[in-house]
Amino acid sequence: MRVLLTGVTGLIGGAIARALLAQGHQLVCAVRDPARLSIAGPRCRALRADLAAVPDAGWWQAQLQGIDAVVNAVGILREQGAQGFDALHHRAPAALFTACAEAGVRCVVQVSALGADGGTTGYHRSKHAADEVLRALPLRGAIVQPSLVYAPDGPSSALFLTLAAAPVLALPHRGAMAVQPVHLDDVVDGVLALLRDPPPVVETIAFAGPEPVPLAGYLASLRGQLQMGPGPWVLPLPEGLFRAGAAVAGRLPGSALDADTATMLLQGNAAPSAPFERWLGRRPRPASSFVPAAQAGPLRARAVLGWAVPLLRLALALLWLWTAAVSLGLYPVQDSLALLARVGLHGPPALVALYGAAGLDLLLGLLTLAAPQPWRRRVWAAQLALVAGYTVLITVFLPEHWLHPYGPVSKNLPIMASIALLWALEPRRR
Repeated sequence: MRVLLTGVTGLIGGAIARALLAQGHQLVCAVRDPARLSIAGPRCRALRADLAAVPDAGWWQAQLQGIDAVVNAVGILREQGAQGFDALHHRAPAALFTACAEAGVRCVVQVSALGADGGTTGYHRSKHAADEVLRALPLRGAIVQPSLVYAPDGPSSALFLTLAAAPVLALPHRGAMAVQPVHLDDVVDGVLALLRDPPPVVETIAFAGPEPVPLAGYLASLRGQLQMGPGPWVLPLPEGLFRAGAAVAGRLPGSALDADTATMLLQGNAAPSAPFERWLGRRPRPASSFVPAAQAGPLRARAVLGWAVPLLRLALALLWLWTAAVSLGLYPVQDSLALLARVGLHGPPALVALYGAAGLDLLLGLLTLAAPQPWRRRVWAAQLALVAGYTVLITVFLPEHWLHPYGPVSKNLPIMASIALLWALEPRRR
């Protein structure tokens, strides 16, 4: 079978493409930038297609010659620049589906989203609009509507694993919202089954796990599978405060949470699984068995780092900012100058050293919070050098501070270890 596939650089589209190639099928992968296509081979061809520019049905018809089936797996959670919901989720797929009907394509599978029928967010409304176009065409195929998709390397799964690994959470309604997570492998198997034997008319199928569970229960299950014991401890969070926080988070690059995703989470995400089971020929994997024992250790480490690294960055930032405030006058300036005199600095040089160090601490605190990723390795290196320098100077000129019962110098050792960890976790620039 020769299949045209969109969204192949995404989680679901990429998994479908790999499964089709493993079964010996031929692929035409419609991608905006063929250089981003990580799947290669004699049975896989890249087709340059910018769906944000909405190619019309006539253009698609020329590309559909010899194509047996089409799978549209394009999806974005957040709009960014030219990548908008209406173009990518609605108008571009609608033109593709229309061309499929005109070209006599045997089967079309549209990867939509659970909740698209009746959803109120821009994400859901755009998915629903494309679904309606496909339903109205004389084609064989299906609209598949996955629930929360679990995949070890998926960004949304990484978020839920991080939440599960946290010791305490604050969630609206204490996490009582119903979810029905489905494993990526089951989603792929369901799509392959539909391609093998497509319904005679376009059928809408919810791709969901065997039963709904509360969000808090799903997180507790993931935590148990990570071998972390009971938890997390869930505190109530007012819905209004959650929505306000989501709106702020939506302004941060790379955030998985914004006003729309918050609304979708509050609405819940569940549906009957019987039609999906019929196409799979078996029961989908329950959420309680998503994490194999062999993967628990690596996933646990990644999940813990997911919440511990931001917390560690915040703690270091507060340390530098507090140190700057103390040096700028919260600690008596004369006492600071007396300490500098023991290092050999007096008069104007001592003042320059005091306020220069305070300014440097302030700058490092701000950079710890807000430095762009390409700068961070240098920020951590500067912090290591500064803390090490302070430690050497105190050891030489003020060695009695090593014996202070509050450990003002010995605490530099775990601080340097923490900074070194953050430095090591930053990816190197190519």
